[in-house]
Amino acid sequence: MKYIGLPPALLSQARVHLQKFACLLLALLMIPASAFGDERDWSMGVYAGKYYDTEPAGFSQGRASFLGQYMVAVTASKTVWRSKSRPLSLEIDGMLGHQFGIASLQEIAIAPAIRWSAFPWNETLQTAVRVGPLGFSYTTSVSPLERGTNGYGSQALNFFFVELDFSLPEMKSKEVFMRLHHRCSFYDLINNYGANGEDFFALGYRQYY
Repeated sequence: MKYIGLPPALLSQARVHLQKFACLLLALLMIPASAFGDERDWSMGVYAGKYYDTEPAGFSQGRASFLGQYMVAVTASKTVWRSKSRPLSLEIDGMLGHQFGIASLQEIAIAPAIRWSAFPWNETLQTAVRVGPLGFSYTTSVSPLERGTNGYGSQALNFFFVELDFSLPEMKSKEVFMRLHHRCSFYDLINNYGANGEDFFALGYRQYY
């Protein structure tokens, strides 16, 4: 099976960047909440999920089947803009994940995400939707689940996620969430190998600081 990969020197550099990103996430965990002020613009979280064999739209329509590929990940976000008149904000979301099962590899990804947090039941259960449609994802190798019929695949793809977040009104800084984690060629604009990319349904926990 063939794949499109990076030269060994660039692959080594990518692994170094993965290690640096992991150190940054760990360092953020050590910073006290008071260091960020009252706005709670930073977050740290973890999530775990299982691979399913269709795009996010297919999952929402019940057409997905799960396979024995799994992901565990850490995630961090920073709010960079808030609307003054609407419950709308813009965040930068990053993740560092490890996949295992059918194949073992690591992934690093980043994307801007829109957050909408106006729902009529928020006094009982705080709810928000986060969507990051355009981002960048890089894996340390090409997963066999991402190869097209010709055996080719790409380590660098678009990163897309959609998320539902829930918290109690008296504990808004602590969230649980459901995430659809998606890598794709963005309608073959990045490559045209004929592969869907990778999709995971994940559950997670996030703390805002």
